[in-house]
Amino acid sequence: MAEQRRDQGGGREAREESQVVGAPWGRHVLQEEVRAWEELVATACRTVADGLVVGTSGNVSLRVGDTVLVTPSGVPYDRLTPDDVTGVDLDGRQVLGTLVPTSELPMHLAVHRTTDARAVVHTHAVHATAVSTLVTELPAIHYMTEALGGPVRVAPYATYGSDELAENMLQALTDRSACLLQNHGTMAYGATLDQAYDRTAQLEWMCRLWLTASSVPGLSPSLLSAEQLREVGEKLRGYGQRG
Repeated sequence: MAEQRRDQGGGREAREESQVVGAPWGRHVLQEEVRAWEELVATACRTVADGLVVGTSGNVSLRVGDTVLVTPSGVPYDRLTPDDVTGVDLDGRQVLGTLVPTSELPMHLAVHRTTDARAVVHTHAVHATAVSTLVTELPAIHYMTEALGGPVRVAPYATYGSDELAENMLQALTDRSACLLQNHGTMAYGATLDQAYDRTAQLEWMCRLWLTASSVPGLSPSLLSAEQLREVGEKLRGYGQRG
């Protein structure tokens, strides 16, 4: 009986750990979701601090189980608090919070439903957006092109927040972890928010690099061949610390 009581007590502690009681809306928020929301807000604020978005442009999402936490529409990131948690299910039904989710929800859900992404970052980064107006694919100006799966495609323009834009984006993301959105910005995803953010920043840097090199009168930047990118791909598979 003593062991049974201990087991039951442990179950109670686990339930208390898994829920934050007292939320005035929707279901209880899981502790994992609380931590995830804090991480999401920090990443959203980072996009502003690093100049990847201006004002309330851009948005971030993070999947926890079958719930997608997402930045709300039209709210400056530095004003978000733990009570502003906003979440939807994979069909887009709001399950957490009262703030309206980002208008770009169709793009975020399309990525979460069709890839193994846990995190998605969308920005209006200036150099990347400029490149999206000039080409249909970012030229292979640097070997880190391969870190995003290969030459980064530009998704054809469609109205923001539309299903058409989400579909165009998915096509551009085929075998890639990032793409450009024509006359709009960037979209990148990853297994973590840090990875999705790093891919976003890397894409913006490569766009800036290409624009800078292309601006020299009378000269054209050298580009990497498909074979050179394949060689880089082999090396990247063994990159980083082991164990």
